[in-house]
Amino acid sequence: MDSLPNSFNPNKRLKEEFVSNLTGSSMMEIAALTTIIPILIILRHSVGSNPVVDVTLKKNDDAVVGSKGRPAYMSTMAFDFLLIVLPIILVYTVLAEWMYIWATLLTLLLLIRIAANRFGSYSNLKEDPYSVRKNISSYRVATMIITCLCILAVDFRIFPRRYAKTETYGTGWMDLGVGSFVVANSLVSRQARNISSRKWKTAIQSSSPLIILGFARLLSTRGVDYQVHVAEYGVHWNFFFTLAAISILTCIINVPAQYSGILGSLILVGYQVCLTHGLNLYLLSNERGTDIISQNKEGFFSIFGYWGLYLVGVQLGNFLFFNNHSSATMRSTNWAKIRVWMLSLLFWLLTVIIDRHVERVSRRTCNLGYVTLVLAVNLQVLAILLLSDFLPGSKTSVLEEAYDRNLLGTFLLANLLTGLVNLFVDTLFASSVKALFILIAYAFSLSFLIGLLDFCGIRLKFW
Repeated sequence: MDSLPNSFNPNKRLKEEFVSNLTGSSMMEIAALTTIIPILIILRHSVGSNPVVDVTLKKNDDAVVGSKGRPAYMSTMAFDFLLIVLPIILVYTVLAEWMYIWATLLTLLLLIRIAANRFGSYSNLKEDPYSVRKNISSYRVATMIITCLCILAVDFRIFPRRYAKTETYGTGWMDLGVGSFVVANSLVSRQARNISSRKWKTAIQSSSPLIILGFARLLSTRGVDYQVHVAEYGVHWNFFFTLAAISILTCIINVPAQYSGILGSLILVGYQVCLTHGLNLYLLSNERGTDIISQNKEGFFSIFGYWGLYLVGVQLGNFLFFNNHSSATMRSTNWAKIRVWMLSLLFWLLTVIIDRHVERVSRRTCNLGYVTLVLAVNLQVLAILLLSDFLPGSKTSVLEEAYDRNLLGTFLLANLLTGLVNLFVDTLFASSVKALFILIAYAFSLSFLIGLLDFCGIRLKFW
């Protein structure tokens, strides 16, 4: 659809075409990118603890960091930005063609640091009882940072097209976004922690903020004529509606955490059978009817895939990190490390087999191959982060703490800033230098604002 005569977004059609008909990259490249991000975080941790800001992670997430003043806090935040966020931006843009080299170099550097530590003065490090909890927080923050950077970077030509979302089949880096959100939530969900489930009325009430955000996004994008790739979810559907649907379904159909993976697997296999027997042709077709389901067929039917993914994630979180009878106690780090690595390799193997012999990976339909790919990538990130126990230093950073306390607020703010940039900057025709400058300024502004909220003890939590 072309833009309106006096649209805020005159290049809407060109921007939609810019992110359409893409085929993604290779699984090897996805694995390499997945390696770089957590290693950058670990290396930042190993630089040393935060002498300026005393960061503590308590079971009470409302704990506020102590500090020696705003300038000291923000300077530490800026240091974290330089060592974590800035390198990620560079890897996604000007260093993308040397990505395998950087992945190899960073892996070697991490192994050298671990080997030096093993035979050095820190060889007798004591296990931190909160280590697993901190690593999970780092993993959730890494997912959020990557998502926030990519949703704007994809609108610039400096961002490789192979990293953008695929049209039908393939493994684009940005395809992993929604699935990673689902996994990140499921691993530490109430169900995974063996907390008794809520009634369906309460489930609807708790999901209402997501439904409101879904409609707010729909109305705002229509109001400013913002570009929307219809093949992603449909005409009216969006990310928030998917999360709300998963929340409602999980609470209505209550299954104990230790059995949720079985239900999730049955849903995924049944859904995949339907896809291979013709449903995929319907979902991947550009033809749409006038009814609400046909208009949003990708969003409606992909709920089965995302719901199955969530249920599997719940059982994995319970199995890996929480005891079967107590949500307050987490399993030991060594127990978790071995199993996370084994499961990551297992899901990578399953992804290759399914992609070759069942159906190619498709984010658009959220098929079985996509689910196993998302699980493989997320568990790989978590497995690498768990290696931080082999190095001295803090297990978190000021920047991670700030993001962790305002994950949803961060995502909303990132979407707002992304929209503003797109409305006031011609992203399609921006030079590489201008694009890189805008991306760095955007990421720094986002981190600065989230850091300021955290320093003031403000949490953007809506339920």
